[in-house]
Amino acid sequence: MNHSKNHILVIFGASGDLTYRKLIPAVFDLFDQGLLPDKFAILGLGRTDLSNADFREKMKTGIEQFALNKPDNENKLQDYLEKLHYFSFDTKAPDEYCLLKGKLRELDEQYETKNNFIYYLATPPSMYEFIPEQLAKQGLSEETAGFKRLIIEKPFGYDLATAQKLNKVLLRFFDEEQIYRIDHYLGKETVQNLLVTRFSNGIFEPLWNRNYIHHVEITGAENIGVGNRGGYYEGSGALRDMIQNHLLLLVGLVAMEPPVIIDSTNIRNEIAKVFHALRPITEDEVPKYAIRGQYTASHIKGEAVKGYRDETGVAPNSRTETFAAIKLFIDNWRWAGVPFYIRSGKMLPTRVTEIVIHFKSTPHHLFANDKSICNNYNQLVIRIQPDEGVLLKFGMKVPGAGFKVQNVNMDFHYSDLSDTYLPSAYERLLLDCMLGDSTLYHRGDAVEAAWKFVDPILKAWHNNDSIPVHGYPAGTWGPDVSDDLIEEEDITWRYPCKNLANDGNYCEL
Repeated sequence: MNHSKNHILVIFGASGDLTYRKLIPAVFDLFDQGLLPDKFAILGLGRTDLSNADFREKMKTGIEQFALNKPDNENKLQDYLEKLHYFSFDTKAPDEYCLLKGKLRELDEQYETKNNFIYYLATPPSMYEFIPEQLAKQGLSEETAGFKRLIIEKPFGYDLATAQKLNKVLLRFFDEEQIYRIDHYLGKETVQNLLVTRFSNGIFEPLWNRNYIHHVEITGAENIGVGNRGGYYEGSGALRDMIQNHLLLLVGLVAMEPPVIIDSTNIRNEIAKVFHALRPITEDEVPKYAIRGQYTASHIKGEAVKGYRDETGVAPNSRTETFAAIKLFIDNWRWAGVPFYIRSGKMLPTRVTEIVIHFKSTPHHLFANDKSICNNYNQLVIRIQPDEGVLLKFGMKVPGAGFKVQNVNMDFHYSDLSDTYLPSAYERLLLDCMLGDSTLYHRGDAVEAAWKFVDPILKAWHNNDSIPVHGYPAGTWGPDVSDDLIEEEDITWRYPCKNLANDGNYCEL
């Protein structure tokens, strides 16, 4: 593994939960494996008044609780903590950015980082435009001496117009090559393995097209509600929160053409082409191609569960969707006519994210005495989380007289690689940014193309009160009408379990 150049990681919003639970523990895991440069420091910025000692003590607790590599060497942990610094700073005050510049100059001289800075905006999205402007005014975005990189978290806009505005503002102060739009889904090992599964195996890529694939299904399910985030979720909903970014990104990776070479530019070019090929859904067509739902009160394992409208911060007559399902098409030669079904929801039976490739059945059913088996096409299941792995489902003869066919599973689990370390998503993505590799980050044009596809659905749901919000009891797989998106007889959604390979035998929820 290559080491990055000496640099300082600057975290805006360092007193928040993201820094405590994800960022500092992930960077510690990199440090523990020897993947950080010799000259390295972290500068946490926040409005909370903390000393360096206070900040380090707080982050130590976060590391002990959330790092994958639990610290068992006190000296090594202390070495890492000494690289952490805190600067009490009002992010909204333009005059204080001059003080920040002075602090960075001081640390740069101390650690010999040669003006290499990574800025991580662990802040509310409202600050995504303001902070880059203030950094630029202080000359802290210029790469005449050292690299400058900017990491921002989703959401990348609220709709197409705000996404375009955000990109326009960011590009006034940073070049596209300096901007890293982070999506933790892209840091998951199974997501990256999708490219290897497709492009390094001669048995899959020749079949990866409209001639052999009947349809593609992508599910991103959560088994929890909105909790105390009701106020935020009211302005978001499942379509914005999960489908526009996470699940459409998976669509891009499934459907992309083979890149000329495996590098950031070529991979992101191919993903953007998929988004530009998405068949537009007009506002009039939304009821036909999109379903929305909202979880209602129920009982799960004997315990009463509140409905969405009863959650804190949620309007009593809210029409915000906690479940969304879409049928889409990609209008190019590889995928013409192949439907993609994507769905996401809260308060579903289990937490699971997976891609299912449904292959076409044989043209002639020789073993058609069991219709249910014949219509259960071969499936390739790529499990993103949990129980990460790959599952291939195919028919085999049941021992005994006659030709009775039964579906069987051939599976691989990442957990079987007991001697292989699987990095966390943030660990992988932060290291990539340090190395200047943006392959697993969103690019501005792709973000806008995804919003362009989603925008008419959002507008139709907002403007047309006749489009229903279907209720579904908490703990079920969403509203029954979502099955109507799949118009063919005897074909429905795959209902996955927590365990990958034992589906059909028992289901651990």
